[in-house]
Amino acid sequence: MRMHRAVAPAEPQTDLFPLRAHLRRIRPEKNEWRFYTLTIQPDLFGGAALVRHWGRIGTAGSQRLDLHPDQGAAANALAAMIRYRRKRGYAMV
Repeated sequence: MRMHRAVAPAEPQTDLFPLRAHLRRIRPEKNEWRFYTLTIQPDLFGGAALVRHWGRIGTAGSQRLDLHPDQGAAANALAAMIRYRRKRGYAMV
Protein backbone atom coordinates (compact mmCIF):
# COMPACT_ATOMS: atom_id res chain seq x y z
CA MET A 1 0.00 0.00 0.00
CA ARG A 2 1.40 3.37 -1.05
CA MET A 3 1.09 6.44 1.13
CA HIS A 4 1.19 9.87 -0.46
CA ARG A 5 2.58 12.71 1.52
CA ALA A 6 1.26 16.23 1.00
CA VAL A 7 3.92 18.78 0.18
CA ALA A 8 3.40 22.27 1.55
CA PRO A 9 3.68 25.05 -1.04
CA ALA A 10 6.68 27.36 -0.75
CA GLU A 11 4.43 30.47 -0.72
CA PRO A 12 1.00 30.70 0.90
CA GLN A 13 -1.74 30.53 -1.71
CA THR A 14 -3.99 33.57 -1.98
CA ASP A 15 -7.76 33.22 -1.73
CA LEU A 16 -9.81 33.35 -4.89
CA PHE A 17 -11.30 36.75 -3.95
CA PRO A 18 -9.31 38.11 -1.01
CA LEU A 19 -10.52 41.22 0.83
CA ARG A 20 -7.20 41.75 2.61
CA ALA A 21 -3.54 41.08 1.86
CA HIS A 22 -0.37 41.75 3.82
CA LEU A 23 3.00 41.61 2.06
CA ARG A 24 6.59 42.14 3.19
CA ARG A 25 9.95 42.64 1.55
CA ILE A 26 12.93 42.20 3.86
CA ARG A 27 16.47 42.54 2.51
CA PRO A 28 18.90 43.15 5.42
CA GLU A 29 21.89 43.47 3.07
CA LYS A 30 20.21 46.59 1.62
CA ASN A 31 18.79 47.77 4.97
CA GLU A 32 15.31 47.31 3.51
CA TRP A 33 12.40 46.34 5.76
CA ARG A 34 9.13 47.17 3.91
CA PHE A 35 5.45 46.30 4.31
CA TYR A 36 2.46 46.69 2.00
CA THR A 37 -1.12 46.12 3.21
CA LEU A 38 -4.21 46.11 0.99
CA THR A 39 -7.82 46.01 2.22
CA ILE A 40 -11.20 46.41 0.58
CA GLN A 41 -13.76 48.43 2.52
CA PRO A 42 -17.25 49.59 1.58
CA ASP A 43 -17.73 53.31 1.02
CA LEU A 44 -20.75 55.42 1.90
CA PHE A 45 -22.10 55.54 -1.64
CA GLY A 46 -22.48 51.82 -2.39
CA GLY A 47 -19.05 51.37 -3.94
CA ALA A 48 -15.85 50.00 -2.49
CA ALA A 49 -12.49 51.46 -1.59
CA LEU A 50 -9.13 49.76 -1.95
CA VAL A 51 -7.05 50.99 0.98
CA ARG A 52 -3.30 50.76 0.33
CA HIS A 53 -0.97 51.18 3.31
CA TRP A 54 2.80 50.91 2.86
CA GLY A 55 6.10 51.91 4.37
CA ARG A 56 9.09 50.84 6.41
CA ILE A 57 8.33 48.24 9.08
CA GLY A 58 8.06 50.02 12.45
CA THR A 59 6.82 53.33 11.01
CA ALA A 60 3.34 54.72 10.42
CA GLY A 61 3.92 54.62 6.65
CA SER A 62 1.68 56.16 4.00
CA GLN A 63 -1.89 55.44 2.97
CA ARG A 64 -3.91 55.85 -0.21
CA LEU A 65 -7.59 55.24 -1.00
CA ASP A 66 -8.61 54.13 -4.50
CA LEU A 67 -12.38 54.29 -5.06
CA HIS A 68 -14.14 51.67 -7.22
CA PRO A 69 -17.77 51.31 -8.33
CA ASP A 70 -18.26 47.94 -6.60
CA GLN A 71 -16.49 45.29 -4.54
CA GLY A 72 -15.71 43.19 -7.64
CA ALA A 73 -13.77 46.01 -9.29
CA ALA A 74 -11.89 46.64 -6.04
CA ALA A 75 -11.08 42.90 -5.77
CA ASN A 76 -9.70 42.93 -9.32
CA ALA A 77 -7.51 45.93 -8.45
CA LEU A 78 -6.35 44.20 -5.25
CA ALA A 79 -5.40 41.03 -7.18
CA ALA A 80 -3.50 43.09 -9.77
CA MET A 81 -1.65 44.95 -7.01
CA ILE A 82 -0.70 41.65 -5.31
CA ARG A 83 0.72 40.35 -8.61
CA TYR A 84 2.68 43.56 -9.15
CA ARG A 85 4.10 43.63 -5.62
CA ARG A 86 5.10 39.94 -5.75
CA LYS A 87 7.02 40.62 -8.98
CA ARG A 88 8.83 43.40 -7.10
CA GLY A 89 10.03 40.95 -4.43
CA TYR A 90 7.29 41.17 -1.81
CA ALA A 91 6.09 37.94 -0.17
CA MET A 92 2.66 37.22 1.30
CA VAL A 93 2.58 37.08 5.10
